[in-house]
Amino acid sequence: MIVVTGATGNVGRPLVEALAAVGEQVTAVSRRPGGTELPEGVRHHQADLADPGSLRPALDGADALFLLFAGELLTGERPVRELLETAGSAGVRRVVVLSSQAAETRPQAISHAPLRALEEAVRASGLDWTVLRPGGFGSNAFAWAESVRTRRTVAAPFGDVGLPVVDPADIAEVAAATLRGRGHAGRTYELTGPAPVSPRQQAQTIGDALGEPVRFTELSREQARAEMLRFMPEPVADGTLDILGEPTAAEQRVSPDVERVLGRPPRAFADWAMRNIAAFR
Repeated sequence: MIVVTGATGNVGRPLVEALAAVGEQVTAVSRRPGGTELPEGVRHHQADLADPGSLRPALDGADALFLLFAGELLTGERPVRELLETAGSAGVRRVVVLSSQAAETRPQAISHAPLRALEEAVRASGLDWTVLRPGGFGSNAFAWAESVRTRRTVAAPFGDVGLPVVDPADIAEVAAATLRGRGHAGRTYELTGPAPVSPRQQAQTIGDALGEPVRFTELSREQARAEMLRFMPEPVADGTLDILGEPTAAEQRVSPDVERVLGRPPRAFADWAMRNIAAFR
């Protein structure tokens, strides 16, 4: 059995679907109650990873765990360490953890120190581990959905700075492969899209999928920061803006790891936009 935490998110949901589609026994874990939107046969378990004991019943009979920690849980080592100990004592032997490319590319950044600590805890857990380090998510464009629906506009900073954003469905498929297959233990995979794409290009791509023009407005760093501080801590906002505005060569590089694991190229942002265009209509 495979246990998937964060099962209702942009990665967890398609991961559960991918595993169920190939006949795996899956337990989907989320904070919210219910599980009515899960594929048939998938068991739901409500748990808060801040309380590792609440996950214990979901781990009975499990041999693999997909681990996604929300940002607020990464401020200390205790929940991560205790959860990994709980998983190991329950018989889990394989853990796949979702980290971030910036854990490697921004080694001194305060904003990503918790992810580096998470990776270290996983590597020291005694379990067979695989670390997934995606770059920026294509699904971050959902932040523009309301302005596109109502005004056909996108507002973002650094309009012409391109990054190879990754489709969360690709992350999910890589996670499924590493949870099920051999040869992934002790490996770290960097996951990107097939080519850098700027915010201005993303806006045009969404417009192409809609069949209507979408106007792009460039925000200053200060304007974007003020918006971000409404829903994220100051170090995370500053770290994110550093990547968006002044990416390193490593952050702009297209990684071969999606194709290496899946045997096909990663999906382009245009594919993501077409599949999710209903959110922008």
